[in-house]
Amino acid sequence: MTDQKENKLKSLLEILLVSTRLGFTSFGGPIAHLGYFHNEYVRKRKWMDEKSYADLVSLCQFLPGPASSQVGIGVGVMRAGLLGGILAFIGFTLPSVIALIIFAITLNQFGFGEYGWIHGLKIVAVVVVAHAILGMAKNLTPDLQRRTIALFAIVLTLLWQTAFSQVGIILLSGFIGYLLYKQQTIDASPSNSQFPFSRRFAYGCLTLFFGLLILLPILREATSINWIAMFDSFYRSGAFVFGGGHVVLPLLEREFVPTGWLTEEQFLAGYGAAQAVPGPLFTFAAYIGAVINGWQGGLLATVAIFLPAFLLILGTLPFWDTLRRNPNIKGALMGVNAAVVGILIAALYHPIWTSSILTAIDFAFAAVLFSMLVYWKLPPWVIVLTGAIGGFLLSL
Repeated sequence: MTDQKENKLKSLLEILLVSTRLGFTSFGGPIAHLGYFHNEYVRKRKWMDEKSYADLVSLCQFLPGPASSQVGIGVGVMRAGLLGGILAFIGFTLPSVIALIIFAITLNQFGFGEYGWIHGLKIVAVVVVAHAILGMAKNLTPDLQRRTIALFAIVLTLLWQTAFSQVGIILLSGFIGYLLYKQQTIDASPSNSQFPFSRRFAYGCLTLFFGLLILLPILREATSINWIAMFDSFYRSGAFVFGGGHVVLPLLEREFVPTGWLTEEQFLAGYGAAQAVPGPLFTFAAYIGAVINGWQGGLLATVAIFLPAFLLILGTLPFWDTLRRNPNIKGALMGVNAAVVGILIAALYHPIWTSSILTAIDFAFAAVLFSMLVYWKLPPWVIVLTGAIGGFLLSL
């Protein structure tokens, strides 16, 4: 019994150390993160086989939320249970959370004036989102039907600007996708993955996920407490993100900028800075929380935006085989992913482009940064540093 406890403790410590190292070194966005995970967890440490890892990645790309973080949580869970998943998440996420909270507090102390380097970070945001859209459009809108859904999402997002517009567009696009693609053929090969908890526990996690979606807005209206309002905004943003971390941008912007929690200046400066840190892009929430309410706000925002991802991965792992064989669900997801491309294009125009590209020089600088990222394949932190220095020089 003592040996068993020691082995469990050793496994948990190993998960924390390995995931923390990945948290400090995983630059390049979710696709790069999945490559780092595969190299570390599958090839080097043999914690799971190729098929199990591929199944886990498929599930996390199928679910809303930050796919790379969910894969990391899933690996931790399958290695050492629930505590293993929590430690894998903490290790991978904490380095960038700490960096962005420090950045937010520093900027709060010195003020968010019209510094040239902040304008440079806003131009970086234009470049990064444009690059993300190109890759996503190629993969998620390959046919005329899905391009039409994306166009519908662009038009509706720009003309119907409310807190719930994106959620409504996502749900409607899912229904259209279900009607158009419900006869899709599905890979029916069985999964050989084992999950260390029961379906009853999974049902509990899913109930909590949907329960909080309903309960938090009611509590927000009933109490008018800032902490509950913040938690609700971050939780809903985390719950409705399909298609990767960049999609959280329009959701968070809609929640926090029009309502006066922070300015577009603050929002886009943080988004640009978030490209320079390793780990998941969802940690951008820590920056927003820290701008609003110091380090406590940063930690609250981090917990709130990642909680839906946690509940969904724990709630669906035991049912993945059933889900992946269902063509109706697959069809709905194809519609949702196409809408996500449209929502991101709308966000690229407003607020990113309209508040960042103000002159011909701004556009020329954005073209240089875009070329550095896309054609010269320079790492994101180099783009961010160049953007900040270039913005400062252009302001002189």
